[in-house]
This record gives sequence, structure tokens and C-alpha cells, in this order.
Amino acid sequence: MTTKRYSEAALRALIESLGNPMYVARGGRVWAANEAYLEMLGRGRAEVEGRLFLDFVRPEDRVRLEARYRRREEGTLKETGPQRYLLPGPDGGTLEVASHVQEVEVEGVGAALLINCLVLGQRPAELVVAERLVETSAELVAARSEEAVRRVALVGLSSAGFSASFLVRDGERFLTRDGSPPPEDGALGLRALSEGRPVFGASGGEESTPVYLPLGTTLSEVLWVSGVGLSPSYSSVLALFAKVVGAALTDARLLTDVERGRWEMVAVAEAARFVAQPEPPSPEDFLSRLASLIGADAVLLYAPAAPEEELVLTAQVGLDGELRAMLAAPLGGMSPSAVVARGAVLSNEAEERALMEATGGRLGCGAAVRLAHGGHPRGLLQVLRSPGRPFGGADLRLLGTLSELLMTLLDQRRLRSESARQLADTRLLLDLARTTTATLEVASILDVASDFLVKLLDVSNCFILLHDEHAGVLRGAAASATHRDFFRGVVIPVDEPGSVTALVARERRPVAMPDVSKVEGMEQRELVRRFEEKALLALPLTSRDELIGVVLLDDTRQPRNFDSAFIELAEATCGQIALAIANARLYESLWASYAELAAARAEMVQRERLTALGELSAIVAHEVRNPLGVIFNAVASLRRLLKAEGDAAMLLDILSEESDRLNRMVGDLLDYTRPRELILQAEDVPRVLQDALDAAHSQQGGSHRVAVSVDVESDVPRVPLDRRLIRQVLVNVLVNAIQAMPQGGVVQVRARREAHGNKDVLRIDVADQGCGIPTELMHRVFEPFFTTKAQGTGLGLAVVKRIIDEHHGELALESAPGRGTTFTFRLPLTQPTSPP
Repeated sequence: MTTKRYSEAALRALIESLGNPMYVARGGRVWAANEAYLEMLGRGRAEVEGRLFLDFVRPEDRVRLEARYRRREEGTLKETGPQRYLLPGPDGGTLEVASHVQEVEVEGVGAALLINCLVLGQRPAELVVAERLVETSAELVAARSEEAVRRVALVGLSSAGFSASFLVRDGERFLTRDGSPPPEDGALGLRALSEGRPVFGASGGEESTPVYLPLGTTLSEVLWVSGVGLSPSYSSVLALFAKVVGAALTDARLLTDVERGRWEMVAVAEAARFVAQPEPPSPEDFLSRLASLIGADAVLLYAPAAPEEELVLTAQVGLDGELRAMLAAPLGGMSPSAVVARGAVLSNEAEERALMEATGGRLGCGAAVRLAHGGHPRGLLQVLRSPGRPFGGADLRLLGTLSELLMTLLDQRRLRSESARQLADTRLLLDLARTTTATLEVASILDVASDFLVKLLDVSNCFILLHDEHAGVLRGAAASATHRDFFRGVVIPVDEPGSVTALVARERRPVAMPDVSKVEGMEQRELVRRFEEKALLALPLTSRDELIGVVLLDDTRQPRNFDSAFIELAEATCGQIALAIANARLYESLWASYAELAAARAEMVQRERLTALGELSAIVAHEVRNPLGVIFNAVASLRRLLKAEGDAAMLLDILSEESDRLNRMVGDLLDYTRPRELILQAEDVPRVLQDALDAAHSQQGGSHRVAVSVDVESDVPRVPLDRRLIRQVLVNVLVNAIQAMPQGGVVQVRARREAHGNKDVLRIDVADQGCGIPTELMHRVFEPFFTTKAQGTGLGLAVVKRIIDEHHGELALESAPGRGTTFTFRLPLTQPTSPP
């Protein structure tokens, strides 16, 4: 193609002489344009020349034309035919234009493009509106909130030449969301909702025509659209667009609900972690966290100071001194009775006006939930905001969940406080127990107890009287330090009328007088006047249904209500004091008789055991072994001579087995009574354990129901021990373990090196899964001749203990019925070995 060369004046004259819209483009900008082009755009020369030519093209065509222009400049464009695209017309419509491009050369300027535009015609208004609304529908996909959906929809309708508004149904009328006056023909909106189709209003010629569009997803909102020339021909386009908007609103609501739910989960989890701290936070700290989560300006916690009392403000955030005093009790419709009747509540218009008046306009919206535990009301939680920021249902739901966490926190703090108090009381009681058990003098015990009770119970004075059963009186024995000497001379007859102390001694029950002045005759009592008592509590001291004495506690500061928890603590302390007194009284008489009885019993038991051992040893040595030898020989001879079968063979087997058992019994007796000398050699522990295991299996006939697990740590050295005797120890214990598990199980044998008692020892544990040893029999299992087996001698574990003692070792036993038994042996790793 030949490039023509023009001067600037010649080129401008050329395009002005032609009737078609034409312009010269250079560097992507309009360099020169004729009047026809300016008229087509509806703009002045100053608004056109110098600007990018793509500024006057519809957005959907810009990318395509820009790419085409770039390829032309690079010389890679092969297609040179006319191109069609859309331009915005001067009247708001859309023009379809075909352009032909020719390259020219401008003197002093350089290469440029001469573009000749051919207007193909005005596009139908309905098509233009449809295209605009399709574009808007695509934008609605990216809108993630209802507000964004409505904003995009209104902007799209505005760009199509319409005015629009979303109307919310309020009974038989509609209200606008932006607060502007609603249209007067609201009946058309109701009709559109009921019929589910667009309803057009009256046409006003040159005036705008309204149409009400149902959104399809709700019966409480319509889209109102108005525009000049709006007619039923737009009905299908607008109806479809309204449905798209309705679907987008539904999606936005769902997305908002999902995001709100996710946020609530995170918020509740954060609050739960905050509550679950090792040191529970204060209610004010939790209310501050709640205020930030729910966006409240103030949060108030009301609770009764005592059960059955009115609610008072116990914790708050966001209130200054003046508002705190003003909101010391819940207001109006958000009072406890209203919340109980209505459940969790949001403030209504009347309540908001009252709140604004009470706070001087600083707070105007509120919500409240009841705090309950076990179905019983425990308080009220209120959240408040400034006027114009109402709470919603989602806020109320979150507030209900957070209120449960608040109840958990309050319960934690209450339990922690009670635990701390109980711990302090327990420590004081333990101190009293240690003090009273450290001495057996009654006078010392009573002096300590009286001072202790004053400190523990925060009373003014404590007086203790002891019961003299023979004289029938109560004698002063101890008192607080200031009255101690005087009170030891006080004597009160048990049958004295009008005496609280005597009444408690007779009836053996506590008597409380919260206000002494209100009890007739009490202020005239000598002791009441002397000590100026305002409140009095008297408690009996009893032990094993025996009256020890009476304790008097008073408060000289003011009347005082002694609640049940206070009386229970005082009674528990008095019980401990009474027990200490009774023990001190019994100690002297019991000690002598107990010592004498214990000595006599030990001597008798020892004498009987020695006698039995001597007799058994003599019998074994002179009478049992010889007949046993004859029996063994006879059984062996009968087996050779008779070739016995059937019953005869069975009888010979029984005779042989019972003879073996008797022989083992004799061996046990001899092992226990025979003096022995240890032969200590450094032995390999795993080998000793395996030998003992094989021997135990052999004695039990290779029981297949019981498995034995042996675990020896690698750092166990060779240990000086008598191999034969330690093998006997392990065999005895393993046989017992196997016999303790007739239904099968596992015996675990573990050996390891251990630091014990400032020295290294070999520790061997033998643990079974058997029936265990009753607790009451644990202390007797190592006694000679004690057994629970029908065929046992009671010497197996006695032999075990003797052998371990001879090795200078230690033997321990742990057992629980139904959970098995563990024997633990500790043998020294270093001791002199015997010569070879």
C-alpha cells in the first residue's frame, strides 16, 4: 500500500471536506478530527483531540481494538478490512460503526493513521439496556454482601438510563432503604409481589414510567425502576435482571451467614481460650473482650449480692462514674422480669428512648440475656451501643453463647475462691491437728485451740469449758489470751436455767445468737456484760457420744449472722479439739496397758514359734525322711514288678506325687531351720533368671497358659550372690505367680541397676496378673507357717525373706486384689565374695 504525504493544513482540509466522520490518530491519540466525527461523539474539539481514541469506544471493544492497533504499529497486522465496534452516542444510546484505516505521512510530524468511520445505525434501546444489564449481572457475581449487590444493581440501572431503588414492605406500604420518600403507588408493588411479575405504572408521556419488579426470593422487597420511555417491551429484560439480583442477594445473605458463623466460631473459641487460662480472668477482663467481639460501647453484669436479693451492678466496662450510678439497676424493658418473660431481648423503640434519656443520648440501643445455672436465674448481662447502632438477631445469638462462657468463668472463679478458702481452712485445721497431736497435755491443747479458733473463724473471743461428770458442772479451762486467767475460775452447773452453755451441754447441739440484744434476758447475764458480747455461738465438744465440754465463740464488734457453712466449720474444728482432748486423757492409761500387752503377745508368739520349729525339725530329722525313703523304693519296685495299668497305675502315680509333695514339705522345713553359710560369687544375672524360670516351669509341669517375659537392662553387671539360694528365691516366687493365674496370664521379670539408699543395687521385679493378696493379709505373708493354700506349708516366702536378709538385701511387696502382685528384690552390687 502506498503511503501518501500531507502537510498538516492539507490533511485537516481533506478530512473537513468529506462528510463522513474522520479523524487522524497518532500514537494512539486523536491528532485531528473533522466536525462530522465531533458531532457523532457529541463532544467539542477540545474534549476529543489529544485524547486516546479508545476513550470513545465501548469498554467491551477496547481490548480488541488496542491489540489490533498495536499489531498495526508493529507491522504484523495482516487483516486490513473494515472493523466494527460500538461507540456511545450523544443521546445515551449506542452507535455501531465500521472504520477503514489508511496510513499517511504528515510533514514535520511523521507516520499517522487516517481513519474513516461509517455509522451503520442506532441500536435498539431494548438491546442496549439488555447489554448493560448483562454486564451488571456479571458484576453481581463478585458482590459478596447485600449492600454491594444493591449498589452494583443500582449503578447498572443508572448506566442504562434508569433511576431505581429497593423498597422494603412495611404492612401495606413500602419504605426505601436510603430514607428517601417512597413512591405513592405502593399498591402496584404489592400486586407485583402477589403476582410474581413486573407491574408497570401509568405512563406520563415525557415523564418517567415506573415499574415494580419482584425479586423472586422474598415477599418483603421489590426493585422499583423508573425511566423515560420505559414500556412493557422492557418487561422480560427487567424481570430477568430482577431475578438475577434476587439470586445475588440470596447468595450474599448465605455468604454473610457463613462468614458470620465462621467469625462467631472463631470469636467463641477465642473467648473460650481466654476463659480457660490457668488463672481465670476477672469478670471485667471478660466483659472487655466481649465488648470488642460484639462491638458494644458498654457491657454490664448484674447479679444479686445474696440469694433472693435484687440484682445490682457487679461488673461493667464502658461506663463512667455518672452512668455507673445511673445504671446501678437494670432499666425498664431489659429488666430481669422482662428478660425472663421474653427470653433474650433486643431493645424496642420505647426502651431505646428511655435509655437515651437516662444516658443523655450517649447510649440508645441495647440487648440483654439472662444468666442461669441449672435452670435457676443467676443474673443479667446487658450490652449497649450508641444511638443508631441497633443489635441484630445474630448479635443476640452470639451474646447468648458468650453469656454461657461468662457463667462458666463465674463458676470457675467461685469454685476457685471456695477452694482457696477451703484450702486455707484445711491448712489451719492441719496446723491445729499437728499442734494438738504434738502434746498430750490437756491444758496446752486447750490454750492452742482457743487462739486457733479466734484466728480461723474471725471471732473476738473463744472460751472452752470442760465437763466434770462427777460434779455435774462445766469448768472454765481455756480462753483467749486477754481473759484466760479469769475464765479458768468460771463454773457453770449443767442444769442451770437460762444458761446457753448449760443448754448446749444438755442438748448437745449448737446454739447461735446473731444479735444478743434481741434475746430476752441475755444482756443481763454476767459473762455477756463482762465481755460486751454482741453475737454468740455455743457448740458442744463431744467424742464417741461422750460430752467433753462446750466452746463459746463471740463477736464484740457487731451483731453477726452465723451461716450454715460457718457453723459446719466450727463443728468440724470442735470435733477435732474434742478428739485431741479425749486422746490426751486416754493416752496415759492406754500406754501402760498397751505396752504390757504388746510385750506379752510378742513373747508368747515367739515362744510358740520356736517350740513348733524345734518339734518339726526333730520330726523331720528322725521320723519323716526314713519312711519316705521306704515309700519311694516300694513304689519303684511295684512299678517294675507289676507292670501296672489302669487304676493300679493311677494309684501308683498318686502315691508317687503325694510322696514328692511330702518330701518337698520336709525340704522346706529343713531349709528354713537349717543354718547355712552363703557362697557369694559374681554371677551372670540373665543366666540366674533363666535357670530359675526353667526350674519353675518344670515344677508346674510346663504350664502353657502362663507366659513369662524377662527383661534385663544392658548395664546390669555380674552380682555377688549365692546362685543356688537366689535361684530358690526366684523359683518360689515364680511358682507362686504361676499358681496365682490358673486362667493364664503373663509374668513379667525385670532386672535393672538402681540407686537406692545412697548405694547401687540390683533390683529384680517379679509381677503377675493374678488375683492379688488381700490388704489385711499383706503384713503376714512372710510369717513362717502362714499360708492360704490348701496344700501349702507357709514356709516358701519365709525362706525367701530369710535368704534375702542373709544377702543384706531388701524385699518389698505390692499387691491389690484383682490387679496382681509384684515382689521387688534389692541386692547389693558390692560385697565380699567367698573364696573359690
